[in-house]
Amino acid sequence: INYANEKLQKQFNTVIFEIEQKEYEKEGIDWSKIEFNDNQPCLDLIEKKMGILSLLDEECRFPRGSDKSFLTKLHQKHEKHAFYKKENRTAHSMFGISHYA
Repeated sequence: INYANEKLQKQFNTVIFEIEQKEYEKEGIDWSKIEFNDNQPCLDLIEKKMGILSLLDEECRFPRGSDKSFLTKLHQKHEKHAFYKKENRTAHSMFGISHYA
Protein backbone atom coordinates (compact mmCIF):
# COMPACT_ATOMS: atom_id res chain seq x y z
CA ILE A 1 0.00 0.00 0.00
CA ASN A 2 2.80 2.45 0.81
CA TYR A 3 4.39 1.90 -2.60
CA ALA A 4 1.07 2.62 -4.32
CA ASN A 5 0.67 5.74 -2.19
CA GLU A 6 4.14 6.91 -3.20
CA LYS A 7 3.27 6.43 -6.89
CA LEU A 8 0.03 8.36 -6.43
CA GLN A 9 1.83 11.13 -4.55
CA LYS A 10 4.36 11.43 -7.40
CA GLN A 11 1.52 11.67 -9.93
CA PHE A 12 -0.18 14.34 -7.83
CA ASN A 13 3.07 16.31 -7.46
CA THR A 14 3.74 16.11 -11.18
CA VAL A 15 0.30 17.25 -12.27
CA ILE A 16 -0.52 19.77 -9.58
CA PHE A 17 2.86 21.29 -8.82
CA GLU A 18 5.23 20.75 -11.73
CA ILE A 19 2.93 20.95 -14.77
CA GLU A 20 0.61 23.63 -13.39
CA GLN A 21 3.48 25.85 -12.24
CA LYS A 22 5.13 25.58 -15.68
CA GLU A 23 1.79 26.52 -17.25
CA TYR A 24 1.49 29.55 -14.96
CA GLU A 25 4.97 30.68 -15.96
CA LYS A 26 4.18 30.16 -19.64
CA GLU A 27 0.99 32.22 -19.35
CA GLY A 28 2.66 34.93 -17.27
CA ILE A 29 0.32 34.46 -14.32
CA ASP A 30 1.46 36.20 -11.14
CA TRP A 31 1.75 33.53 -8.45
CA SER A 32 3.95 32.34 -5.63
CA LYS A 33 5.98 29.23 -6.40
CA ILE A 34 4.98 26.26 -4.27
CA GLU A 35 7.81 24.18 -2.86
CA PHE A 36 7.14 20.49 -2.40
CA ASN A 37 8.99 17.34 -1.45
CA ASP A 38 9.92 15.31 -4.50
CA ASN A 39 9.55 11.63 -3.66
CA GLN A 40 11.35 10.38 -6.79
CA PRO A 41 14.43 9.24 -4.82
CA CYS A 42 12.17 7.00 -2.72
CA LEU A 43 10.57 5.55 -5.83
CA ASP A 44 13.99 5.01 -7.37
CA LEU A 45 15.04 3.00 -4.32
CA ILE A 46 12.07 0.72 -4.88
CA GLU A 47 11.79 0.58 -8.69
CA LYS A 48 15.11 1.18 -10.41
CA LYS A 49 17.48 -1.49 -11.63
CA MET A 50 19.09 -3.03 -8.55
CA GLY A 51 16.34 -1.45 -6.44
CA ILE A 52 14.33 -3.35 -3.87
CA LEU A 53 11.88 -4.92 -6.33
CA SER A 54 14.65 -5.85 -8.76
CA LEU A 55 16.68 -7.50 -6.00
CA LEU A 56 13.60 -9.33 -4.74
CA ASP A 57 12.89 -10.65 -8.22
CA GLU A 58 16.51 -11.76 -8.54
CA GLU A 59 16.45 -13.49 -5.16
CA CYS A 60 13.27 -15.37 -6.05
CA ARG A 61 14.97 -16.84 -9.12
CA PHE A 62 17.83 -18.40 -7.15
CA PRO A 63 17.18 -22.02 -6.17
CA ARG A 64 18.44 -21.40 -2.66
CA GLY A 65 17.35 -17.80 -2.31
CA SER A 66 16.38 -16.78 1.19
CA ASP A 67 15.14 -13.88 3.24
CA LYS A 68 18.55 -13.60 4.82
CA SER A 69 20.47 -13.41 1.54
CA PHE A 70 17.89 -10.94 0.17
CA LEU A 71 18.31 -8.73 3.22
CA THR A 72 22.10 -8.94 2.97
CA LYS A 73 21.94 -7.77 -0.65
CA LEU A 74 19.64 -4.91 0.30
CA HIS A 75 21.96 -3.78 3.08
CA GLN A 76 25.02 -3.98 0.82
CA LYS A 77 23.40 -2.10 -2.05
CA HIS A 78 21.27 0.51 -0.28
CA GLU A 79 22.69 1.01 3.21
CA LYS A 80 23.84 4.56 2.34
CA HIS A 81 20.65 5.58 0.51
CA ALA A 82 18.91 8.42 2.33
CA PHE A 83 15.54 6.64 2.32
CA TYR A 84 16.79 3.16 3.21
CA LYS A 85 16.76 2.21 6.87
CA LYS A 86 18.79 -0.71 8.12
CA GLU A 87 17.04 -2.03 11.19
CA ASN A 88 19.38 -3.47 13.79
CA ARG A 89 16.85 -4.40 16.44
CA THR A 90 16.46 -8.07 15.63
CA ALA A 91 19.82 -9.36 14.44
CA HIS A 92 19.62 -7.55 11.10
CA SER A 93 16.36 -9.21 10.15
CA MET A 94 14.52 -6.11 8.90
CA PHE A 95 14.80 -3.05 6.73
CA GLY A 96 12.67 0.04 6.31
CA ILE A 97 12.01 2.81 3.84
CA SER A 98 11.45 6.40 4.88
CA HIS A 99 8.68 7.66 2.68
CA TYR A 100 6.35 10.60 2.31
CA ALA A 101 2.95 9.25 1.36
